[in-house]
Amino acid sequence: MIIASTSESEASSDIERRKKEHIDICLNEDVKGRGEGTGFDRYRLRHLALPEIDFRTIDTSVRFLGRQLKAPLMISSMTGGTDEANRINIRLAEAAERRGWAMGLGSLRAAIEQPQSTGSFQVRKYAPNIPLLANLGAVQLNYGYGIEECRRAMELTEADGLVLHLNGLQEVFQSGGDVNFGGLLRKIEKLCRASSFPIGAKEVGFGIDGETAKRLAEAGIAFIDVAGAGGTSWIEVEKHRSDDVIRKAAANAFLDWGMPTAECIREVKAELPNSVLIASGGMASGVDAAKALALGANLASFGRALLAPALQSTQQVEVLFERVEFELRAAMFGIGAVNVERLMSTNRLQRL
Repeated sequence: MIIASTSESEASSDIERRKKEHIDICLNEDVKGRGEGTGFDRYRLRHLALPEIDFRTIDTSVRFLGRQLKAPLMISSMTGGTDEANRINIRLAEAAERRGWAMGLGSLRAAIEQPQSTGSFQVRKYAPNIPLLANLGAVQLNYGYGIEECRRAMELTEADGLVLHLNGLQEVFQSGGDVNFGGLLRKIEKLCRASSFPIGAKEVGFGIDGETAKRLAEAGIAFIDVAGAGGTSWIEVEKHRSDDVIRKAAANAFLDWGMPTAECIREVKAELPNSVLIASGGMASGVDAAKALALGANLASFGRALLAPALQSTQQVEVLFERVEFELRAAMFGIGAVNVERLMSTNRLQRL
């Protein structure tokens, strides 16, 4: 049962306003972290002058959540709950269906608490064949959410799995954020045991380390999206939203906060060698994706870079997708990896 702290209409209006502001800020402000970056620049794929394969036969197909993908690529969970978000999600879903990418949806809290916003998350009709992930904040398990709300999120979206996002620092820097993260692991474990669908966990841009990933896996989490540092900083996003002078000033001390995406992948894979791992956080190219898979990720996920094309048209999203796919295949050719399995097991990734 959901326990509301304000009237339902006020809470719904606040969520919708926040979602719109998040989109506007991500499109128009510099919200990238200032730390060490993604860490992919510390790695090099050693060129193979004689790859002994035909570029035309490179196979990038994989399976995820029981569905076939044309490439090990994904759209990160981003938005929903507004008219603009609806247009973005439809175009992303159409492009993902055509190109064979997986797709994550933005937080469905808006749809759970504000039924009129449900449509912006219902993209299955535009993408009937791809893996689709519903999304809720893990912290909501401390604010009245449980298996009922999670099932509702799955039903509304016809999703193949649910991802719980771990956004503690974002909530701390968000005025009125939900900051009680105490005892969440036990509730996540209870939820996983009660669920008939796969549940994953993701960060939102500060990374998941190996130890935390192991605890989540032991609790029943089926897949992990490391969402490392190097891309969007949600502290920066909240700084641009905030009227709180203390929070705005304090955000500057966290410009370099977080674990680089590449190091998250390396740590989690070392701790959980058989885990299903999604790499996100500052993913900029198909070469980044190739490095992520060579480090041990199963999928590489792209986020904020897709927003501007999605505001234009489905075709513009597809152009970006095609570029990333070509870069990935070219990188695979450059190290002699004829398929994703060979890429993930390559010995040609060199740490600089």
